Formats: sequence, C-alpha cells, structure tokens
Amino acid sequence: MDIAAWLRGQGLERYEAAFRKNEIDWEVLPELTADDLKDIGVTAVGHRRKLLAAIAALRIPGASLDPIPRSEPSDRGPLATHGTPSPSGHPGAPPHAAEARAATEAERRQLTIMFCDLVGSTPLSTRLDPEDLRDVIGAYHRAAADVIARFDGFVAKYMGDGVLAYFGYPRAHEDAAERAVRAGLVLVEAVPRLKLVAEIGLQVRIGIATGLFVVGDLTGSGEAQERGVVGETPNLAARLQTLAQPGTVVIAPSTRRLTGGHFHYRELGGVVLKGFDEPVSAWQVLAESAVESRFEAQHEIALTPLIGREEELELLRRRWRQAEEGEGRVLLLLGEAGIGKSRLTRALLEGLAGEPHLRLRYFCSPHHRNSALFPVISQIEHAAGFLRDDDAEQKLEKLDASLARAAAAPEAVDLIADLLSLPARHPAPELSPQQRKEKTLAALIAQLDGLARQQPVLMLFEDLHWIDPTSLELLAAIVDRVQRLPVLLLATARPEFTSPWPSQAHVRALSLSHLSRRECVALVARITEGRALPDEVLEQILARTDGVALFIEELTKTVIESGMLIDMGDRYTMAGPLPALAIPTTLHDSLTARLDRLAPVKEVAQIAACIGRDFDYDLLAAASGMPEDGLRSALEALRHAELIIARGLSSE
Repeated sequence: MDIAAWLRGQGLERYEAAFRKNEIDWEVLPELTADDLKDIGVTAVGHRRKLLAAIAALRIPGASLDPIPRSEPSDRGPLATHGTPSPSGHPGAPPHAAEARAATEAERRQLTIMFCDLVGSTPLSTRLDPEDLRDVIGAYHRAAADVIARFDGFVAKYMGDGVLAYFGYPRAHEDAAERAVRAGLVLVEAVPRLKLVAEIGLQVRIGIATGLFVVGDLTGSGEAQERGVVGETPNLAARLQTLAQPGTVVIAPSTRRLTGGHFHYRELGGVVLKGFDEPVSAWQVLAESAVESRFEAQHEIALTPLIGREEELELLRRRWRQAEEGEGRVLLLLGEAGIGKSRLTRALLEGLAGEPHLRLRYFCSPHHRNSALFPVISQIEHAAGFLRDDDAEQKLEKLDASLARAAAAPEAVDLIADLLSLPARHPAPELSPQQRKEKTLAALIAQLDGLARQQPVLMLFEDLHWIDPTSLELLAAIVDRVQRLPVLLLATARPEFTSPWPSQAHVRALSLSHLSRRECVALVARITEGRALPDEVLEQILARTDGVALFIEELTKTVIESGMLIDMGDRYTMAGPLPALAIPTTLHDSLTARLDRLAPVKEVAQIAACIGRDFDYDLLAAASGMPEDGLRSALEALRHAELIIARGLSSE
C-alpha cells in the first residue's frame, strides 16, 4: 500500500498533496510528530490526533497498514489501564499514549509523577446506584484525561478512583514539572464543577514528585499491559496525595525546586510518610504567581553575575542610545537554552534603571503557542494591575487609566477591552473576525505610538520560538514601524526560530557564542564566592558544561551541595574519591527534551555517549550496526543540532 492509499484508509486523503510536496515516504512517516503535521498543514486537532494514532501503530512490529478500528467498550468496570475505553467512558489514550506503547526498549529519564485521588469515593459508592456511580467515575476520568493531555502529560493508569500520570514521557519537556503542577491546579478546580447525575460535590487531592526512572518496560499482557516505571517517586507522589487536603496540590522538594517562582506555596515542613526512613519536606501549591518572566521565576534568590558579555552589552547600550535619539532599532538575540539571552537583557534593564524611559515586556509561553496575542494580553493585564478578584467594572477602570497615558482613542480602548474579554463601553458596529483583528492590531500599534511620544520605549519580546502566529504578525508590523520612533525592540529566541521580517538597516540579529575557558573559570569563581575548587573538579565542570552559562551555574551548585567537598574557608578540598558528576535535576528535562526532538537519530547519540565524550566513526559504526548511509545521515543531523562537533577528516 502506498501513502496515498494509507491516507485514504484513514479518511484523510485531503492531505495527499501535502505529504507528496514535503517528500514524506514510508521511511519518514513513522517519525512524524504533531509539530511536523502542523508544519505541513494539518491544522485540525482531530485530524492530527487521528494521524498520530495511525502513525504510532506503524511502529509496532507486525502492525497492519489498514485503518485502526475503534475499540469496543470492555466490561471490566472502572479500573482500566489507559489506552482502552472503559465502561465509564473515559477517552482512552491522549495523543502520545500510542507512541509510548509502541516503544520497545526501557530508557532512563527524569519524570514528574502526578497521583490524583477522588475524595470520599467509598461513602459515595454506598449512596449511589452502581450505574450512577459508573457515570460519576467516568466523568471524573474524562476530566482528568482531558486536563492531563492539555499539558502534554500521559495517563499511565486508572486505579479505580485514582489516576497516575507521567509528565516528561513519552516526550520530554523542559518544563515538565511546571506542566504537572499547572495540570494539578486546573484539576482541583475543574472536578468540583463537573455536571453529574447527582449534586455530590466531587473533590480531588493531588500529590506530585519528580525523580529519575527507568521507564518503558512493558508489564502485564493484553488489555492489562502497561508501561511501567522503576523508582521510588511514584510511591512518594502517592504518599503526598494522602497528605493533601481535599481540593489541594502537594508537591515534593524535587518538584518545588524545578517550579521555582512560577507558583505561590505554603511550606508544610518535614512530614513522616509510610515507607520513607526520614521526614520528607512538602509544599502545598496555592496558585500561579504573578511573575511574568520565566527567567525571573527560575531565579528566585540571586542572579549569577554576568560574565563574558561585555561586548554584547555594549552593543545593546549603543542601540538604546540610537533609539533615544529617535532612530528606532530592532535587535534579535539568538542562542540555545541557557546561553545567557535573558541574563543579558536583565543587565540592560539594570543599567537603565535610573534613566527616564518606558518599558513594555512581553513573554511568550510554551503553554500558549496557539493562544492569539497571549503575550500582548498578559502584558496589558500586568501593566493595568489586574487582580484575580477584580470584577469587569474594576478591570475596565484600570484599563482606562493604563491606556490614558498613550492617549488611546475610545474605539481603540473598546477593541483592547474586547481582546481582554471585557465589555465595551461604546459598542461598535459588527465586524468580521478579519476586520476585528486588523483594527485590534492597529490599536495596539497606535498605543505604542502614543507611548513613544511621551518617552523613549524599551520593548522586550522574549522567547519568540514560542510565539503565536497573531503576535508574530503584530511584531512584524512593529519591526517596520519602530525605525521612525524612539523605540528599541529587543527580542530573544532560540536558534530554531526563523526571523520572518526582511533584513533592514535598523534590524540586526546577534548570535550569542559559548563562553571561553577563561570566562568559565571566572564564572565558577563567582558562584563559589572566591573559594578555589580542586583542579580535578574544576576540569570536570569545564569539560561537561561546554561554555554554557546555565550549565556551569547549575553543575557548580550541584557539586557544592553534594557533600563531596569540604569548605576550608578560602578553598574546597575533596571529602573522598571524585565520583562522576551527575547531571543536575534542573537540566535533565531540558536536555532530554532536546534529544527527544531528534527522535530519529536519538539512538545514535546514545550509543556515541556510551563510547565517551570523544568517539571515532569506525567504532561508532561497529557499535551501532547501522548502514553507512543511515549512520552518516544521523551524524549530520546531530552535528547540525550542535550536539556533536566533527574534528579532523570527515571520514573519521
């Protein structure tokens, strides 16, 4: 069967031309991801999910190329492993569940585990008819599966009134712990609002923990088959769940460290949990914090000093001086995660703290890539000072006061109010969606014009690799506009972001390079507050961090906190033999996510890593057993992603 026939079998023959145009053959097809499908034009979520399920089936040995039949409900009752609809009517596997089931080998990786339990289910079973109870459990399962899938988690198992979910598997995310906590907060609010056969006021309690696992081993058989994990963290999450009060989320220290300042917490202190020898620190998550910047949320205490960016910082300052004089400038900072983009922008902000200017800060989010104008809406709400408990009238008054400085016209105020889902004071004639979008973008640009007439404007747009299409359209219009305004537009992005605006005299892209050895040593010294590290420890840190500032910071802190060193006042000495330095928990998810994005060549990277930091082609070829063309193609992909560097002759 060819791909065209395969698409017809799924009822999706409309995408035949898109598959052909993008040269998708049988070799490429099993490796397609949701992002790939979006890139080639599969915009409907339902169609993407259907294709992902069918693609996952191709990875199972012996899988048929025929369309996947719908499973009939089983008669096993509410206890059902994820992936097969139970009589309670839960929706089965989320988008990546089939992908997880198709994996054949176990893998060591960091996961965040969520255990969600329905409060009071035993007395509930005595009050309700069995069929009504079945409907209640089904509604709860559906709500849990929908929320977990929304944050790209994976429901591993339904256990009666309990739900076990993984975040960071089968596809890693650099913010897996944050996703789990956000999902937990949504769940404790969503479950009590479920429309049920009886008014019984359902509530859940949730425990969350993060740790290293061996994940992927298949256990059981048939419908009871599931993909398990080996590690103590599931037990910890389950124990923390029993500690939680109804309607609350309790997290472990490992998760608390990873989520940083993204949330407000209440410390519960050390708690004694069954099966754990020592008391475990626990935190209750109260709500999301108001902090806008992911960088600031992840650096709650003190920022590491800026090292080795003097030239780049001076360039930023020169661009600001030009903007102050009315010659608007656009500067795009490019670099991989942790290289120092946000730290550099923060240094510019600190340097301008005493100068008269206006700041507009926009932050793109990985959770809102499909939410139109999300960074713009967030900035307006933050600038206006909206509070969670404000009603619509209070928000409108604050919005009026905030926009007054830009001398916004009444029509513009109404358009921006509508953007914030607030009632308009002066209802305008009915507009088509396209007309409303055009007028709203024009109102936002007019707001920038009005502010720039008051004072020079520093406009920060961070993490463009997560920007939504409408915000990108607005940004393109602003890039063209600012050259006639006293505005510096400073944007940050990772290398995968492709700038959509043409090269112009007032626009410049600056790629941040890795720190030199001298700069790395200086940064380590600042982190250790001048205490010298043993030479062998310093060399390991330098070798493993490769000049990336965040890696240096996290690995140095991990070494200091590990107990392998003794503080002698002006230096550290070894407490014993030097062990291999472990990757800090704060970096695991980010690095694994980077590897997962290279799924087709990930195994080659893993085999190479087993050989060592340096390897030659012949040894890798012998160890991998791959055909030469496939191996060279994989190495080229890894080189392009800057995960490996080629030295010497290409044949070596």
